[in-house]
Amino acid sequence: MLDFLIPDRPRVAGPASRAWNTAKTTAQIVVMWSVILGLLPLTIERFERMLGLPSLSPMTTAGSIIFILASVCGLVTANVLVRDGEGTPLPLDTARRFVVSGPYRHVRNPMAMFGFAQGVGVGLCFGSPGVLVYTAIGAMIWQRLARPWEEADLEARFGDRYRRYRSAVACWIPRWRPYEEDTATMTDSPPAADTDCRST
Repeated sequence: MLDFLIPDRPRVAGPASRAWNTAKTTAQIVVMWSVILGLLPLTIERFERMLGLPSLSPMTTAGSIIFILASVCGLVTANVLVRDGEGTPLPLDTARRFVVSGPYRHVRNPMAMFGFAQGVGVGLCFGSPGVLVYTAIGAMIWQRLARPWEEADLEARFGDRYRRYRSAVACWIPRWRPYEEDTATMTDSPPAADTDCRST
């Protein structure tokens, strides 16, 4: 049971149509954003008010701009995973193919980066120190636990191709010039990867 909840490695998405992966991704986004960017921040902000904790002056305009830009970029990135990765952003239904297109040509973990930017936007809109701390804690947990877990899986599945990409593209700081793969060394074999990565 625990292995189902926290598997040793991300689970690779099974073969599916782009329409089905898009539908799954849409459902994931609705649930995750509603809980992580809606319900939990609202709960934190209300507890702050109930306890009379210090608050910040709401920065509604700046927070909204950050949230909207990050949300649009996150949706674009999710579509790239569906289109080019033949999977979804969720680690339990992760992309079948190695994705080096769209935002991934500039930074290794755009979904995480945009997600935490959304959290900052929500915190600024609420004027809530607690939501900003909640976002920072989430980023630290992701950096220390989720990132190594996901990257170990990518290295196991895609080997030197991923290692070259990782050495050239930073985790958090986007590179100005898009990463270009050496076409002579590009290999991607989803069937073999699926067998090794618990696609069921």
